[in-house]
Amino acid sequence: MEETEKLQHAKPEKRAEKVAKEIMPVPTSQLSEVTNHTDGRVELRDYAAIQSSPLYNEDLAPVPIEKRNWTTYNYAALWVSMAHCIPTYMLASGLIAAGMNWWQALFTILLGNTIVLIPILLNSHPGTKYGIPFPVFARAAYGTIGSNLPALMRAIVACGWFGIQAWIGGEALHTLFKAIIPGWETLLGGAVGGHTVTAWLSFLLFWGMNIWIIYRGMDLLREVENWAAPYVLVMTAILLGWAVWRAGGLGSLLIETGKFQTFAEFWPVFIPSLTAMIGFWATLSLNMPDFTRFGRSQREQTIGQVVALPSTMTVFAAMGVIITSAAIVIYPNMKASELWDPLKVVGQFDNVFVVAISMFTAVVATLAVNIAANVVSPANDFANAFPKLISFRTGGLITGIIGILMMPWKLLADPSAYIFTWLNGYSGGLGSIAGVLIADYWLVRNKHLALADLYRTDGIYSGWNWRAIVATLLGCGLAWIGLVVPALKPLYDYGWFVGFGAAAVIHYGLMKTAPPQRVILAEE
Repeated sequence: MEETEKLQHAKPEKRAEKVAKEIMPVPTSQLSEVTNHTDGRVELRDYAAIQSSPLYNEDLAPVPIEKRNWTTYNYAALWVSMAHCIPTYMLASGLIAAGMNWWQALFTILLGNTIVLIPILLNSHPGTKYGIPFPVFARAAYGTIGSNLPALMRAIVACGWFGIQAWIGGEALHTLFKAIIPGWETLLGGAVGGHTVTAWLSFLLFWGMNIWIIYRGMDLLREVENWAAPYVLVMTAILLGWAVWRAGGLGSLLIETGKFQTFAEFWPVFIPSLTAMIGFWATLSLNMPDFTRFGRSQREQTIGQVVALPSTMTVFAAMGVIITSAAIVIYPNMKASELWDPLKVVGQFDNVFVVAISMFTAVVATLAVNIAANVVSPANDFANAFPKLISFRTGGLITGIIGILMMPWKLLADPSAYIFTWLNGYSGGLGSIAGVLIADYWLVRNKHLALADLYRTDGIYSGWNWRAIVATLLGCGLAWIGLVVPALKPLYDYGWFVGFGAAAVIHYGLMKTAPPQRVILAEE
């Protein structure tokens, strides 16, 4: 695992001097393998030089400049589409159930998403600059073989999320079919595994819709995100207006004070809740290069993300709070747990047309977020492990199968387990990976990568970088030790922060004190 970051950017005489000092000099041919555009983006000149490598396939290859055409609107629409999903709607419910009032819950959501925006933007930069996806970017820090560790860790989490969203989408389809097909609920018999046969069938049908879009490719994904974003927001706003009108006001939930009387009572719940909110998008904080590789410029992808992510998450969660507050008045006999589920609330409507339109909206919203957030990354991650055997499409199918095997219906059965076990649990691990990637790219390598060597088995990134592996494992260990040592539970509550900080410091320290043989670190 080695690096030549400055070589292609330094003056010729400086290049020669630096190369001469290395124990195993880098081939000079490497210096002319890329084109450095005036806007800072880098493009590979000759793809033939890497196409025969076992680390190469078309889905993982650097995106040519002419195909990097995503604009500010595309990235804003992407985040709006990903944020307006049912889990976002339900986020505040878990926080209110934990004792917060409505504004404390929304503040926690806003702050968490503002914090996670920072690593998202930092890891977005190499995608736009070099046109590479997340697992290829990870090769710079972890090595061509070592990159499978962060890629597969990220992929497994995505599979879990894929299953969760697929189950929610299946519920929406199930409610839609119940509205338009008489007797749908028991059409194929009674309950199996706690759910009707038609509920399972709806789940599998929605699952198949996801796989179909994956097989159509990224262009269709962009089109879906572009029209789904405004459509879902408009329809949710209409539902919000109806609920407030029908309830004769905002409802009683907004005047609840919450159960915390002092800051000392609030803090122990706030911190793990904040970590969980960060964990919600800790996945995308790693793999945004999967999308920014198509970016037209750094400015456009940055503005699109900054404008859309924190605002949409907070606004959509607020819509959930207000609609639920109104639903308490409209449907006083509903169970408290069902009031927070928009699918259950809409299912109470008498008008078949309204139910059908609402459920179609839920299907569109869930489909848009599931493909973008939970399939693109693991599909690339699985392809990275076996580039010549697994394509993007095959990786998407693997994601779908593992998503079913993780039994998402059990993850969603308990809101407390969903927030404080699922979200908190994986945030420490993904935070550790984010710490290594950011420290490596921004501090160690000063934003310079040898693009072609990311695809070579004998290049400067070949094999394992044990420093990144050690940093990641130690970061994970510190973030998770509170699960088994009660006295250290605060480390688990701060899991993402602990993992991120520890891994970043350890990786940077090891790269400085025991650097790879030919690595050129930052500018002196």
